[in-house]
Amino acid sequence: MKTALITGASRGIGQAIATELARHGYHVLLTARSEEALETVAATLRQQFGVEVHVLAADLAAADGPARVAEWATATAPELAVLVNNAGYGLWGRFEELGLDEQQQMLRLNMQVPVELTHRLLPALRRQPKAYILNVASTAAYQAVPTLSLYAASKAFLLSFSRGLRYELRNSPVSVTCLSPGSTTTDFANRAGMNDALQATANKVSMTPEQVAKAAVVALLAGEAELIPGALNKISATLTSFVPKSLTEKIAAGIYEKHL
Repeated sequence: MKTALITGASRGIGQAIATELARHGYHVLLTARSEEALETVAATLRQQFGVEVHVLAADLAAADGPARVAEWATATAPELAVLVNNAGYGLWGRFEELGLDEQQQMLRLNMQVPVELTHRLLPALRRQPKAYILNVASTAAYQAVPTLSLYAASKAFLLSFSRGLRYELRNSPVSVTCLSPGSTTTDFANRAGMNDALQATANKVSMTPEQVAKAAVVALLAGEAELIPGALNKISATLTSFVPKSLTEKIAAGIYEKHL
């Protein structure tokens, strides 16, 4: 009775990953803030795949959010075998012009919440013959992105954390994979406060959540360390290792700053 916990599962990449894991025969635990949206996803998954689906509406950014979700997950599914740390968002704008509180809230959800959930759920994952952790980062993890400075930094943290933890767990049943998608047709841009012009530019190279999720679950179950879905995204991320940082920052600024 393999079970997966997916955060931010009510829509976008989280919903698509939940669908793919259900397709692979996993029962799923879904958490996000909107109970109504979660119940809609749950009904669809039960009907399509005949798996067990449990939902918990929770604000992971709240002080007791990760503890509440971890306790619920282990009580509901002692056989928990997959943790998908997907919940997160970005804020677009100049650092000094964005509110400090909202930026700190973003950093908590993007960094501290995955760390706390992983720490709390590792004992349960270790009890399985084989278990998996999927941390959802971004291609922004591979370079600084002016006007998305803290978002990019938070995803760089998640990438580094994933690789370090993966090595620490190399002789355990738990495999860690970091997913770094590029532009994807989700609500990310709206939540980040991006205007229509910038969204139109991003949509020219966007993947769908379903495309990202299919590649992610294949990589997860294969035990890969990192996945950057999409050929263009892979090329862009790889080039950051060879191109001077000042140039990649200038290019990124040219895309984002002109739309402010």
